[in-house]
Amino acid sequence: MKKVLIIEDDQLVANIYRNKFLVEGYQVEIAPDGESGLEIMRKFRPDAILLDLILPKMSGVDVIKLVRAELDFARAPIIVFSNTYLTNMIQEAWKAGATKCLSKVNCSPKEVLDIVRQAITNGCGLPQAPAISQAATPKLAPQGLAVPQEDAQFLANLRKSFADGLPSVLTELRTGLQSLTKAENQVVRLKKIHELHSRIHELSGNAGLAGFLQIARMSAALEALFKEIYEKPENINVSTLRTVASAVDFLSLLFEHGKQPDNQKIPTATILVVEDDPVSQRAVVYALEKAQLRPISTADPNAALQMLTDNNFDIVFLDVNMPGMTGFELCSKLRALPRHKKTPVIFVTILSDFDSHTSSKVAGGNDFIVKPFLSTELTVKALMYILRGKLQPAK
Repeated sequence: MKKVLIIEDDQLVANIYRNKFLVEGYQVEIAPDGESGLEIMRKFRPDAILLDLILPKMSGVDVIKLVRAELDFARAPIIVFSNTYLTNMIQEAWKAGATKCLSKVNCSPKEVLDIVRQAITNGCGLPQAPAISQAATPKLAPQGLAVPQEDAQFLANLRKSFADGLPSVLTELRTGLQSLTKAENQVVRLKKIHELHSRIHELSGNAGLAGFLQIARMSAALEALFKEIYEKPENINVSTLRTVASAVDFLSLLFEHGKQPDNQKIPTATILVVEDDPVSQRAVVYALEKAQLRPISTADPNAALQMLTDNNFDIVFLDVNMPGMTGFELCSKLRALPRHKKTPVIFVTILSDFDSHTSSKVAGGNDFIVKPFLSTELTVKALMYILRGKLQPAK
């Protein structure tokens, strides 16, 4: 009988995967963190290890390194759950010796079981090819496929359980955000950020399992933002807090829209980035690519206006201070174009005072992000506007 060790701090997720493996005839042990996972591994001697990269006490990357350092497990299959937006951690996991990186949001328990079974059968624990790019932008799980009756009932029960508990989770997040804004010192602030990150991490995993794919994708981006905030707390500003608060409120809207499984399609989008500073332009494009969106960039506002005249874009990111034409002027001109009267426009600028915010509204802008920005803040902001634009009126 083959053995599987699951290292996962979310007890609900761990139990779901354990039950799936048990039904298929595997022996299973669960560890809530990396330290206990290593202890259980030495006694249980699993044929494969399934672990989350985000763990308490020790990161999943560190766990992989320690597993690979032990001769008995140097080639054991290690299947890791990753957050699509944590590209650096995904790359570190590959380098440490992960066999395969899966998106927790997009993989069903059955797909995970099949991948683990294949890895054990092939006897291959180390990655056969450096698939970093594949991990950075994992393929979305197929939608609309037939599933066995027992799995269908299981998923229906899981959706109901998730739906019943989500309102209280969102209330907890809003309360946590209020505590964060009132934090009196850095120590308290970091504690609140860590608590919010843990709650969002749990939400994104559970939403993916329950089939609320849009909520899962949005919360996964928000989870990555909280991780970046925790690592760079000095970069927290009013813009960042506004983005986080708006994202939590938007999760409620996604929930109302997504109660039916057929409303879970993940939209694609084409985005225009107009930024004359090459460093800022690369940063914006990178953040959008992490969200699996299609950015087209230019440093020339006149060229941008021609592109807007000839093409449809789902969202536009504009710098304010550009030679030849300011972002405010370009925004006013694009609003005169029939195809872009309602296209979301977000200003990315160092101008954070009230007058600049007022000018962006007068010019027809929808929102703004203040430089220097966290890349995942821009990712979260883009996803909110793209998903909101694709929502159909709830029936």
